[in-house]
Amino acid sequence: MAGNGAARSGNSRWRRLTEERARGAKSVFHFDVQGLVAKSSHSGIPWLLYIRRQLGQRVHFWPFDGWDIPAGHSAIAEVYPALWSRDFAMEDRTGDQHDAYVIAAKLSMADRSDALRDMLRPNISDAEKVVAGVEGWILGVAGQLS
Repeated sequence: MAGNGAARSGNSRWRRLTEERARGAKSVFHFDVQGLVAKSSHSGIPWLLYIRRQLGQRVHFWPFDGWDIPAGHSAIAEVYPALWSRDFAMEDRTGDQHDAYVIAAKLSMADRSDALRDMLRPNISDAEKVVAGVEGWILGVAGQLS
């Protein structure tokens, strides 16, 4: 694969397991179209490497570093604000501001109610956990198709 960029171009119709389970989630290869997420996803990857190099094992990349976050560690997890955006009034926020608000509000509420523990343990099989450990998982996607 090294040096063969065409072989790594991706297919915009391909979905990770978590994207198949999260209604409306786009592929990480969904470039240059309405609702694109690929540019944000791919431009953020170097920052994750930078954070890992700066903080080492003090930061936990969920679920890549494991499904359980060690006590006293900071965690970085993928979120999809559309999962929760309808639960909160838009008020006078822009779309991006509302996304940030929704994530902060939902995680704060989930932490206080112990629901965060369930969000960190999606209902997926051991085989699916192995796949998600490579592909990643969106926090709050329960796992089972409904």
